[in-house]
Amino acid sequence: MIRALILTAVAAILALSAPAQVQAAPEPSPVPTRWQLDLRPGPLRIATVIDETGLPRAYFYLTYDVVNNTGHDIFFAPSFELASEDGEIRLAGKGVPSVVTNELLARLRDPLLLDQISMATAGELLQGEENGRSGLVIWPADGLKVDEIKVFAMGFSGETRTITKPDTGEQVTLRKTLMMIHETPGEITGKGDRPLHRTSQRWILR
Repeated sequence: MIRALILTAVAAILALSAPAQVQAAPEPSPVPTRWQLDLRPGPLRIATVIDETGLPRAYFYLTYDVVNNTGHDIFFAPSFELASEDGEIRLAGKGVPSVVTNELLARLRDPLLLDQISMATAGELLQGEENGRSGLVIWPADGLKVDEIKVFAMGFSGETRTITKPDTGEQVTLRKTLMMIHETPGEITGKGDRPLHRTSQRWILR
């Protein structure tokens, strides 16, 4: 009897001292519950461009196509973020001089390709393949010794979910986002304009 009581007490102590189970990150619905645009991202690349100071500087860039097959016109205001393993998150376009954007547009030789400002001010995205748009997003490539780079594309889905943070009780709204993960082992300055290897691409809530 005494031995059983001791074992029960030990089990209770171990249960209390064990770390709390980590709550799984919420996933978007397997079937879209709100409008969702047809996003077709191109590869992530790195280019060296002479900036406004007259010095060469490296930039990440990505092109994409988007088509509205939702059944109604959509107000379209996309945004892209780039995150490296050092934890820094960079918003596309921030710290990118117009001379760099113009140079990359000239290199790509696509008269229909829109930079971020032109895309944001182009108005509603009309329905149909014939009304699709092509965009260019750019980030300064300040840290080049990384093993993994993630790109997050937002504004392509209307699906959201409100959750409560278990540690603070704060309510936050998560938005359906396309996450693209790229493998970049070691120094990537020698990549030139070759695409970085994309290891995965999936929708998440973020």
